[in-house]
Amino acid sequence: MSARSSDEIAAVAVVIPVHNEADLLRDCLAALSAALAHTGRTYPHVRISAVVVLDACTDASEEIARSFEVRIHRIEARNVGTARRVGVNDALAALGDVPSSRIWICTTDGDSTVPDHWLSHQLELHAEGADVALGTVRPDFADLTAEHAAHWVETHPRGRPAGNVHGANLGLRADTYLAAGGFADLDQHEDVELVRAARALGARVTATDDNEVITSGRFWGRTPGGYAAFVRATHERIAGLARS
Repeated sequence: MSARSSDEIAAVAVVIPVHNEADLLRDCLAALSAALAHTGRTYPHVRISAVVVLDACTDASEEIARSFEVRIHRIEARNVGTARRVGVNDALAALGDVPSSRIWICTTDGDSTVPDHWLSHQLELHAEGADVALGTVRPDFADLTAEHAAHWVETHPRGRPAGNVHGANLGLRADTYLAAGGFADLDQHEDVELVRAARALGARVTATDDNEVITSGRFWGRTPGGYAAFVRATHERIAGLARS
């Protein structure tokens, strides 16, 4: 299922699930806007449909989202897998005249900030043959202790991405997404399950740390076993070693 030269990307669907992220969403969407502007300069022929899925939001997330050029979709699922799936469906519907083999889907999260070249780099990877791009994520060092930040740098050497799956930095071709069954209605690991299904179909998966996304270093996130749980467990392990 590797990319073919005849399947040059003509459109991009960007999806951001949000559940009460008012404190972080403005920075997220400002960074995304810069990345989309960069993509517009480097890939001027590519259409972009960006969708923010507001899932059971009771804070100012919608007001913030409306100050940016994004589509808004409201749901009450309280389920990140459902939010991602609904967002993809919305974006693909807006790009309905483009064949799925020529659409690239990418996702990030409302507590995350992408670099300017985030999407452009994914498109470069597709041009080199990738069906799926797994990007790295790092916690915001401002949220961590100095010891935790130093540990992260030591255990994540540049140029050697581990190939972990993060919904905050994931991209794949739309026909691969559809063939793999899309995001499932899971309250966690919906991204991992999607990539597992894509691999089973023979999709070419590429890992990169060249477009790393910065995400919140908070200890308690929106999903029970998501990235926040990993950050918390790492903090507790480092703190325990310091006490011993």
